[in-house]
Amino acid sequence: MAAMSDQAFQDMMIDNYCWGCGADNPVGLQLKSHWDGDVAVARWQPTAEYAAGPRHILNGGIIATLLDCHGVCTAVATAYGNLDRAIGSEPKIWYATSEMTVEYLRPTPLDAVVHLVASLVDVDERMTTVQCTLDAAGKERARATVRSIKVPESWRHGVTG
Repeated sequence: MAAMSDQAFQDMMIDNYCWGCGADNPVGLQLKSHWDGDVAVARWQPTAEYAAGPRHILNGGIIATLLDCHGVCTAVATAYGNLDRAIGSEPKIWYATSEMTVEYLRPTPLDAVVHLVASLVDVDERMTTVQCTLDAAGKERARATVRSIKVPESWRHGVTG
């Protein structure tokens, strides 16, 4: 890991159409994660269409998506870094969520920038576990443990098993 990088992990992941973090999905959330020392960070600005029932609170599913995508993209970036390779270089490395727990600590205001921080908990050849926090307006709002598994290239092209 290095100092804060100007290029987001997601912008280096070619053909990533994920609704939460895919740079290739023009109607998605467009989450952008970067290394800041040993942690991955991201910031995201909610808008009115992401409201929960109360129009001033961020929807819990959006919160979970942000935590999930930030965690998985941190796993991908870690795998490339451990091989001393640029994110997106061949052969491509992809991860998918295998397990995630989310704790909602307090409501997240819709008008505040969301800050995400991810730190590595456990890394091996197949699985990576990341602890993520989501803060807004100076308070921790949610946290998640995201466990992701390395998936083959065929998984991305409709072959599942």
